Amino acid sequence: MNLIPSNVRDFFVSKKVSYQRVFIEDNRDVNAVLKDLAKFCRAHDSTFDKDPRSHAILEGRREVYLRIQKYLKLTPDELWDNYRKD
Repeated sequence: MNLIPSNVRDFFVSKKVSYQRVFIEDNRDVNAVLKDLAKFCRAHDSTFDKDPRSHAILEGRREVYLRIQKYLKLTPDELWDNYRKD
């Protein structure tokens, strides 16, 4: 059952489609870029650094990568749920 108002749902559908157009997963170049971003953004590693500024920079990078992944993998309903939690 869809609990998202249609205009909000349309907004998330539109953004999701835009992300998918940019990051088409069956494109070899896109896969190379996503792999590079995952490494640069420490997508699968700790962002901890004893220097608080360095830690904040690394966490910001990771947040951007996670946003890209959310828009590629989550449904509009799941995106709405995440938006409401933030």
